[in-house]
Amino acid sequence: MRVLHVAAEVFPLVKTGGLADVVAALPVALAEQGADVRLLLPGLPPVLEAVQHARPVIDIGSCFGALRVRLLLGRMPGSRLPVYVIDAPYLYRRGGSPYQDSQGEEWPDNLQRFALLGWVAAHLAAGDADPQWAPSIVHAHDWHAAMTCAYMADHPATEAASVFTVHNLAFQGLFPMHDWPLLGLASRLMAPSGLEFHGQLSFMKAGLKFGHKVTTVSPTYAHEIATHEFGCGLDGVVRGRGADVAGILNGIDPEVWNPARDSAIAVRYDHQQLAGKRACRQALQDELGLQRDDDALLLTVVSRLTSQKGLDLLLSVLPELIRAGVQLAVQGTGEPALEAAFRMAQQAHPKQVHAHVGYDEAKAHRQVSGADVIAVPSRFEPCGLT
Repeated sequence: MRVLHVAAEVFPLVKTGGLADVVAALPVALAEQGADVRLLLPGLPPVLEAVQHARPVIDIGSCFGALRVRLLLGRMPGSRLPVYVIDAPYLYRRGGSPYQDSQGEEWPDNLQRFALLGWVAAHLAAGDADPQWAPSIVHAHDWHAAMTCAYMADHPATEAASVFTVHNLAFQGLFPMHDWPLLGLASRLMAPSGLEFHGQLSFMKAGLKFGHKVTTVSPTYAHEIATHEFGCGLDGVVRGRGADVAGILNGIDPEVWNPARDSAIAVRYDHQQLAGKRACRQALQDELGLQRDDDALLLTVVSRLTSQKGLDLLLSVLPELIRAGVQLAVQGTGEPALEAAFRMAQQAHPKQVHAHVGYDEAKAHRQVSGADVIAVPSRFEPCGLT
């Protein structure tokens, strides 16, 4: 079985959340089961720098506003899985996150950037991009890759099947309807039965409507997104797919998150050697400038700082936690107001609160290894890998 995974991020090259962890672990697990698995990623700077032995497959030329687009084929570092990379400097070679600039604003050309990702995936599926390999199944992850399903559906001769996974329905990839011509799709897909969503274009809807199968990251979430409360306006579309929607529980990579072999933490340990856990706790207090207090409850949060994740709820009870002697270590990025609030909490209580605005994978491992308690106050959670 030939499987192509299409995504905007993958651990350890580019990561903003759990999506990157899944895209790193799931293809490897499939390959270990005997599948012929490849990835397709946008040519973001960390991807181009890390992918090994990349060679050109096809010179695509000018499209989606970019003057020069190439498709490269190389190997992922570590897993050695084959990976296609879309080299489009005009669209992908920039700082910030895959989706936002350094000020947290959405890139204004995200429609073109992620339409190109889906368009190339559909051409690979049709056997039109790499004459040496074509997938039998294309697995597109979240709204960034959802246009894969629409482009495949717009080419009836494509024999490959598509699977679309919803990692978080709240992020939908919405764009102005007047940008429709930039997609190069048939006008019949512009209707409410296609990508139109309350006067806008919805990439998420493209995946929900045109993926042959739709999966979510847990069985419970599959039921939740079919309800008005958690369907984000797309619950009718989800219900309309019926049995084509299924939930498959996410999992972590037990090799990456194994304290007995983790080189990122202060002292390695397992459930039979918990002295190492205490050493990790003390090392974390020292690293973050917290008071070394064996009696304090050390609470950590590694999360996007958004209202969905309930971090405002944590802030609302923080004074009570401080009075009780609790220590809090927070890491993440997100809404500016929440970032500022946690920074202010650290300034007010430097021996009890530490806030790292940003993402540091090694520090995340140290926070998990040193924590007494990990807070997950999410208002809704598709499948918390934490």
